[in-house]
Amino acid sequence: MIFEDITEMAENLPRMGALAGLDLGTKTIGVAVSDSLRSVASPLKVIKRRKFTLDAEDLLKIVAERSLTGLILGLPRNMDGSEGPRAQSTRAFARNLSRLTDLPIGFWDERLSTVAAERALLEADTSRARRAEVIDQVAAGYILQGALDRLRHLGQSGHV
Repeated sequence: MIFEDITEMAENLPRMGALAGLDLGTKTIGVAVSDSLRSVASPLKVIKRRKFTLDAEDLLKIVAERSLTGLILGLPRNMDGSEGPRAQSTRAFARNLSRLTDLPIGFWDERLSTVAAERALLEADTSRARRAEVIDQVAAGYILQGALDRLRHLGQSGHV
C-alpha cells in the first residue's frame, strides 16, 4: 500500500522493524536500511538499474534478507515544491512495486539530500571516484534518516 503522508504510513507500520530508504536515479538505486528500532539509517548498496522487474527482484531480495517492514522512496520535488518528470517516475515505480509486495511504501521529500550527501563525502575527504560510487546510497541514508526522525517525533507526540 502506498502512503502519501508519513503520518498515515506510521499508523500502518508495525511498532518495530527495519525500514529501507531508496534514492531512485535513472541509472542506479541507492539503498539504505535502518536498525529494527528505527533509530539510525545506514547506507547499504547501490543497485545498477536494468529494467523494472530485475530492479524489483533485487530490492525484494534485500527486503526478505533483512526482514524489512516498509520502504521510503525519496520523492524528487522541485525547489518550489512542484513535481516534475522524475517525481512522476518515482510514483510509477512505487505503484509497480506495490503490486509485488504488501509492504507499506511511503514518500519522503528528497530535496537537497544529494547535496547533503555530497557535502558529507567532501568533508570526509572522499575521492571523486569513491564519491561517484557511493553518493546514491549515502543520499538514500539521508532520505531514510529524515523519515526515521519524523516517525520518532510522531511517536513521541502520541500520534502513533
